[in-house]
Amino acid sequence: MLTIGLTGGIGSGKSTVARLLAERGALVVDADRIAREVLEPGTPGLAAVAAEFGGGVLAADGSLDRAALAAIVFAAEDARRRLDGLVHPLVRQRSAETIAGAPADAVVVNDVPLLVETGRAGSYDLVLVVETDLETRVTRLIERGLPEQDARARIAAQATDEQRRAVADVVVDNSGTPEALAEQVDRFWRERVVPARG
Repeated sequence: MLTIGLTGGIGSGKSTVARLLAERGALVVDADRIAREVLEPGTPGLAAVAAEFGGGVLAADGSLDRAALAAIVFAAEDARRRLDGLVHPLVRQRSAETIAGAPADAVVVNDVPLLVETGRAGSYDLVLVVETDLETRVTRLIERGLPEQDARARIAAQATDEQRRAVADVVVDNSGTPEALAEQVDRFWRERVVPARG
């Protein structure tokens, strides 16, 4: 089994790279999707978050009010650390369960936005970083509905490009065209994944 840690800042296009890798045969384990699952109504994760941050983080239907929680955790680093302490172990456990069920010769891509921040880079055979210039990332987040100030706060709360590059085996630049990105992913697959699989 070949394990790849895929990371990049919010708005970098990491999900697009994950999709391109899946098209080439990789099993993608999406930490963001798992983080949503472990905070669904009725889960121990959501109960723990509500106990830590109060009922104000719950919507009327009992689901997580993501905007209310974001307003708390992106305003204070301590609150973000407390949330990470609750959610990250649950995500790691669910990810490990998914990977354990994969075939022995699988290429497993762990799509982890906070790979650098959680100190997990050394857990993978290869680390692939997706990089995009700051203003493009901000524009993408605004197009997704985030106010500019919130977009910049979320970017600032994550690792820097330099910190991500320091753990990267390969960096792909997603500031250009979709075709240019696909070409870089093809090169990564051809030059790093195929030889590593023997």
